[in-house]
Amino acid sequence: MSKNTNPSLFSPITIGNTQLKNRIVSTGHDTCLPTDDLVNEALIAYHEARAKGGCGLIVLQVSGVHETARYTSHLLMATNDRCIEGYRRLATTCHGYGTRVVGQLFHPGREIMETADGLQAVAYSASAVPSERFHQMPRAMSIALVQEVIEGYANAAGRMYQAGLDGVEIVASHGYLPAQFLSPSVNLRADKYGQNKLLFLTEILTAVRRRTSHDFMIGLRLSEHEKDPSGLQTQQVLAAALALEQQLDYISITAGTSNTSGGAIHIVPPMTTEHAYLASAAASFKQKLNIPVMVAGRINQPQEAQHIIASGQADLCGMTRALICDPNMPSKAQQADYDNIRACIGCNQACIGHFHKGLPISCIQHPETGRELTFSNKSTTHQAQRIMVIGGGPAGMKAALTAAQRGHRVSLYETNPQLGGQALLAQLIPGRSEFAGLVQNLTQELSQWDIHIHLNTPVDKALVEQQNPDAVVMATGATPYWPDFEHHGSMQVLDAWQVLQDHTGNSTNVGKSVVIADWRGDWIGMGIAEKLALQGCKVTLAVNGLCAGEMLQSYVRDTSAGRLHRLAVSIVPYARLFGCDDDTVYMQHSVTDEVIMFEQVDTLVLSLGHQRVDQLAPALEGLAPIYTIGDCLAPRTAEEAILEGLQVGFEL
Repeated sequence: MSKNTNPSLFSPITIGNTQLKNRIVSTGHDTCLPTDDLVNEALIAYHEARAKGGCGLIVLQVSGVHETARYTSHLLMATNDRCIEGYRRLATTCHGYGTRVVGQLFHPGREIMETADGLQAVAYSASAVPSERFHQMPRAMSIALVQEVIEGYANAAGRMYQAGLDGVEIVASHGYLPAQFLSPSVNLRADKYGQNKLLFLTEILTAVRRRTSHDFMIGLRLSEHEKDPSGLQTQQVLAAALALEQQLDYISITAGTSNTSGGAIHIVPPMTTEHAYLASAAASFKQKLNIPVMVAGRINQPQEAQHIIASGQADLCGMTRALICDPNMPSKAQQADYDNIRACIGCNQACIGHFHKGLPISCIQHPETGRELTFSNKSTTHQAQRIMVIGGGPAGMKAALTAAQRGHRVSLYETNPQLGGQALLAQLIPGRSEFAGLVQNLTQELSQWDIHIHLNTPVDKALVEQQNPDAVVMATGATPYWPDFEHHGSMQVLDAWQVLQDHTGNSTNVGKSVVIADWRGDWIGMGIAEKLALQGCKVTLAVNGLCAGEMLQSYVRDTSAGRLHRLAVSIVPYARLFGCDDDTVYMQHSVTDEVIMFEQVDTLVLSLGHQRVDQLAPALEGLAPIYTIGDCLAPRTAEEAILEGLQVGFEL
């Protein structure tokens, strides 16, 4: 390992009266790991992995400060003393690695996602102005409730102070309650909290400081711009930061608002967003403020963070998804071990995607995330076996890697000249090029172990008999699904793989007008539509579902929907493929079965999912124990494939 080449990123910094060992921050993010509103062993293990990996500051996920702050059914609550012991154990654990811990104090106001009993909540805000995204009409808070909530912030901070946390961060970003009081379009009050829109936050900060101490960090998270025409703009937010500066130890800069689909994308910006895209915005705050400035927003690599710190754009960098993907990223970066950093690809599938489903956090590349209590210890096997992994896609790669890490003798066989499977096609979709990182990361990890990789090597029964393995892992993947449908006439019909392979030299002329039959409702149909529209085609995306991208995480879906809108792609929902002739595609409305016709069409593109490739398995019965994983088991996504590779590697 070479010496540290990121001196700014790994220099200590003092915030208030507290010193951090470096500038890398895990910013506040929901995990769905807590139970009964409290810190539990799973959450402690999750944060311990990041502290052990070298993170300088961990900002915990939001903690509700009042009963009206329950914006989901699975958040932390800091509304009574039951929470203190859990915070204490978490802080003590992270302090053991020299990592500081800050708790987030939170009230969503009108931005309530769901409730534990499925009923629509009574939401409260500065005024009765509806939430566009969650379709909530809030009640205007009474003066008594405003003051009760302010006291709730103070009481929650006091409990975290008593538990030994190093500070708290008030969440005034993303259009949540403090931002609603700041906003002229939401705060329509005629009382003192409307006449002075800073008063709510000023009183919170005063109460929090009074309940804690001057050695206790107090930070404020702000969206520098809500990315919404009616939302807070940069100059308004900067003015608020300057007015509140004397009460704060740091400012944390992000962007967007939960209130709109376009603004919410910035809560966890997807792969199509530029890396470190808020650094210049943070710089405008840092130039005016005299307290440390933290920035987040797709800062996925230590080199990016080093540049931001060294250039003076910010003092600390939120690198949350980078740490979800590789908890050891800081220690690797400090040793300049860049090749072995598992870089986040911004897919949003298992991090924020799990949260929106109410499921524990994870990562498609690193399924150990969120499962630390199960998979953190890859113990060496007591009896090394000869393992034959057939298929070099993500499932097979992860299975080979995990088995080798546990001490087995592993051989990996791939029919094609390159490892990666369907991920090699995924990277060809517009805006999805970072999917190549998944293959690169796994390939690099494989190179660190004594794994015999055989490319351009189809496997048959004779080869398995020759190798005589102790176990076989079948990870042979899937191919595009072509259902039976009426096809009369000369219309060209292609599947999504064939359209994408145009990039690899197999030229395909799709003509001027294309209809895409999309059953899966994922990024493939939307991506093919964008690719062909960019080529100048008139594209109709006919979706057998409620909307395009129905299966995708909402920020990914909404970003893609915006791109398709700009490209004038026509989207037709509830459309089931029936057939085609010379120039017409026939579909059925999936509710009424009525005919939907698309005329003057040159090419029909099928994006109808996949069917597993498992023809070899029956021939191998009796030769060795067989473990089937990934799309070979059932066609799904890279997340299931890599998790099953991990699981079978543990099982062997």
